[in-house]
Amino acid sequence: MRHLTDVPPRRGLIIFLNGTSSSGKPSIATELLRILDEPYFHMPADAFHAIRSRVPVPSDELDTVLHRTWRGYHRAVAGMAAAGDNVVMDHILSADWRLDDCLSLFVPQDVVLVGVRCPCAHRLPARQTRADGPPAPARRQLRQRRKPPGRALTRRTRRAAPPGAGA
Repeated sequence: MRHLTDVPPRRGLIIFLNGTSSSGKPSIATELLRILDEPYFHMPADAFHAIRSRVPVPSDELDTVLHRTWRGYHRAVAGMAAAGDNVVMDHILSADWRLDDCLSLFVPQDVVLVGVRCPCAHRLPARQTRADGPPAPARRQLRQRRKPPGRALTRRTRRAAPPGAGA
């Protein structure tokens, strides 16, 4: 491999999978990486939580730690795209500030927002079989779901789930 001193500038594309817990975002991302013609990085929000140390966080500090983690995640995705890398991110726009933060960081014409929807009756059993959390977040997130501004793609995962999806 040769080391480049100069790389032609370009902006990467962000495919933003927005949906509640257990709606199939990682399964869709995996399938996209398999079929897309260019290299992409899958950057799930859950991965940022997984790389945090296991030091217990006091309950009165948890909201602050989570908020900082999500802000850092948004900036990591924006940094990859600014460097010219394509990214598939999966995240939950369950609070207005998350959307506002992403809008302030991402170049709008370089983002494809995909709404991932799965009926609650199908999502909850999938969530109950996962080791990473209880079913309660899926119910709460379904009620909190924000409709993004402008046009967005929507994928209903029950009808045509990608291989390996829990729906």
